[in-house]
Amino acid sequence: MEVKGIDRYWNPILETLPQEKLRELQFKKFKRIVEWGYNNSKLYRRIYDEAGFKPEDLKTWSDIAKVPTLQKEDYRDAQYKEPWPYGDSLCVPLEKVTEYHQTSGTTGQPVYQPDTWQDWEWWSESWAYILWAQGFRDTDRVFIPFGYNVFVAYWAGHYACEKVGCEVVPGGILNTEERLLKIKELKASALMATPTYVLSMAESCRNKLNMEAQDLNVQKILCAGEPGASVPTTKKRMEDAWGAKVHDHVGATEIGGWSYECTAQPGGMHPNEAFFLVELVDIESGEPIEEPNKPGKIIITAFDREAQPCIRFDSKDVSMWAEEPCECGRTFRLLKGGIHGRVDHITKVKGVLFSPVSVEEVVRGMPELGDEYELIVSKKGDTDVITLKVELEPETNATEEDVQPELARQLRLKTNLAYKIEFHPFGSLPRYEIKAQRFKDQRKHD
Repeated sequence: MEVKGIDRYWNPILETLPQEKLRELQFKKFKRIVEWGYNNSKLYRRIYDEAGFKPEDLKTWSDIAKVPTLQKEDYRDAQYKEPWPYGDSLCVPLEKVTEYHQTSGTTGQPVYQPDTWQDWEWWSESWAYILWAQGFRDTDRVFIPFGYNVFVAYWAGHYACEKVGCEVVPGGILNTEERLLKIKELKASALMATPTYVLSMAESCRNKLNMEAQDLNVQKILCAGEPGASVPTTKKRMEDAWGAKVHDHVGATEIGGWSYECTAQPGGMHPNEAFFLVELVDIESGEPIEEPNKPGKIIITAFDREAQPCIRFDSKDVSMWAEEPCECGRTFRLLKGGIHGRVDHITKVKGVLFSPVSVEEVVRGMPELGDEYELIVSKKGDTDVITLKVELEPETNATEEDVQPELARQLRLKTNLAYKIEFHPFGSLPRYEIKAQRFKDQRKHD
């Protein structure tokens, strides 16, 4: 249900601050964290010195672009040495570190993330903005269906739920069917999960428990980890299956919970501009992008994180600014369409710029197809071949011969490419709980 009035905002002052005042605050915080990183981190001092940059060079907003960006590889190169295991990236005495997490390692060696207790309070506060904007309140019982591990995923969500007054039910040790039954038993009103697992839970509910997910009466679902909740067809599938409002959120271990969709569901997400500086830059030139509707790479600074600062971090995510502010009244800008994909996933196929998210939109838009699919780009001779593996919904009356022509047509319209389409038995494609890995570019190995 849409929240009206001042109760819509976790921090009404910051979330409705006029843009010029917000910029003043951001620049002040940006200068402070740059000085902190330079003075306390061997990693940042080395990168800045090599680029000929000094904190005192920051005099105006346009000078922000002069600050060198940081890559995930920079963290990796700086870590795994004394003080073990954070090495040159650590900005505080080791005894001040109270929280350990790490990245998943899906793109290389994991990055270790230290946080002080103040940093962890910062995590909870930034996540409180997310939860409040999506309608989470002290009347909610929130089910979190994941085992808490070395990854930061849902640890911060758990603590933030407690901060806003929600009751938290951790369902990590349970299997999928047990989790669904526990949601039913406890009448949980809210759920946090990846889009993949939200759909997988609904499938298990129908096929293994002989009931519909919408009968569980979950009212709101917070998604993270994948762009699915910002893909209209995927969002619709989740909302139809559960009879609940689905909201997106974007965060990262190195950055924090930096962006969220509000209850207005404006077709985009708000960066939390009180806590983060979010820049869009041209993917090739690196030049700043301020105008709307122009895709760019997202560069992020976390203003208040001390132990291992995140200053002009190259997220490799792609988005664009929206033309108009959100009707919710927040002065935080909007990233139109949320995250469109990653730079390292957007590639040229047969000379055409290709984003796997486009395929998700097509597949999830056809009710005859199941939720799962796989996308493989390979090479046959000198020709790129895109193989799309899909499943037919077991309850559909359509045949493969019925679906294949329309699927091929929609893919051609959306991506301007042809596909080798394979139909597989329902349930045979991989199912995932956390981040799905549906896209594989095998050309580098062919």
